[in-house]
Amino acid sequence: MFNKPDEEFVKDGAQNVTEKDVEKVINKSEEIQKKFSAKGPLARFIEDGQLLIAIVKDYWAGAYRQVPYGAIASIVFTLIYVLNPFDLVPDMLPMIGQLDDVAVLGACLILVEQDLHKYKDWKKG
Repeated sequence: MFNKPDEEFVKDGAQNVTEKDVEKVINKSEEIQKKFSAKGPLARFIEDGQLLIAIVKDYWAGAYRQVPYGAIASIVFTLIYVLNPFDLVPDMLPMIGQLDDVAVLGACLILVEQDLHKYKDWKKG
């Protein structure tokens, strides 16, 4: 039995995020972004994907630190989950394989919604 991809799933996964995971998201950001720009269920989250990658990059660079590490860990966990083709439902299964990615992404967006609003305001300057 596996955890269903919801807010608790993201919180649990975030607890295991390391600095190496943050670096992986930074280093693989273009590859992750391609997952959002592809046709399919993730296409509707293009802007959200860009925002999630941007907040991680700004946090890692030290440019933006007004976000709890737990939010960054949740975002990193989610982006690595989306990147991984062998998650709960393998991405090789057309459309169905991305539905779990959408569920995890949606759960993450709910968890970090307030932090993302603050970040957007900061970006606008």
